Amino acid sequence: MNVGIYYQTQYTYAEPVSFPPLLFRLFPKADRYVSVRQIQFQTNQEATVNYRRDLFDNEIASCFYPEKTALLQVNLAIKLALTPRNAFGFLLESHALDLPFRYSPEEAHALSPYLQQRPALTLPFWQPPSQPRPTVETLVDLNSALHNHLGYERRDEGAAWSPEETLREGRGACRDFAVLLAEVARGLGLAARLASGYLCEFGDGEKRAEGALHAWTEIYLPGAGWVGFDPTNGYLCNHHHITAAVGFSPTDISPVVGSYYHSTAVKETMTTSLNIVPHETA
Repeated sequence: MNVGIYYQTQYTYAEPVSFPPLLFRLFPKADRYVSVRQIQFQTNQEATVNYRRDLFDNEIASCFYPEKTALLQVNLAIKLALTPRNAFGFLLESHALDLPFRYSPEEAHALSPYLQQRPALTLPFWQPPSQPRPTVETLVDLNSALHNHLGYERRDEGAAWSPEETLREGRGACRDFAVLLAEVARGLGLAARLASGYLCEFGDGEKRAEGALHAWTEIYLPGAGWVGFDPTNGYLCNHHHITAAVGFSPTDISPVVGSYYHSTAVKETMTTSLNIVPHETA
């Protein structure tokens, strides 16, 4: 499958403002199932753009704007070739077949930043297994429970809610679902991280992330590696989930990071569009 991704965002200000370097995490990670054919990234003509890898090996465009401006524009065009991937196409190591399980000492050492640092979070609509239960079956059930018991809302701006806030509201955006699932998974003794990127929603079915960037959760399962779970939609991630960034916290995967400087508060208006379309050639 050949896919084109077209992203545009524009910030307008009532008066010219200054910017510190802005960071953009919008570039797909290539792997066996995702082949990047072409990327075109453009922003204001006077900007200096540098590309680098961050702590989590995400590709970042760091943009410096030397002059004040009342208009900031970003345009991104990506062409990809996707190979179908079975989301359940993996075999777990024997010590990870059932929950609860313990990571090996080597795994635990490498995964320590992604493991739980706080008491386990309790969900009102789902209980962890009281006796050994197949790992994948348990996590699929948890992922579905979040999808079925929480309402979805699109919220393009603002920080992710805390797990407690999402549960209190009974709803959330995709980044809130991802943070909540990661928190619950860590409470089960599992290493979990957040991911952001694009979701190819073709066909006539329900489209929760259409026209917006998406977020989900990845859980490390021995033998399988980092496995993606999409609690917003209630299923495991496959080749339709195109990862641009991974990290421990929401700020690590934020597609755009930055602010503006001005002596007083200035009215800011943001408009964003995202189109993901199939192509016969890429």
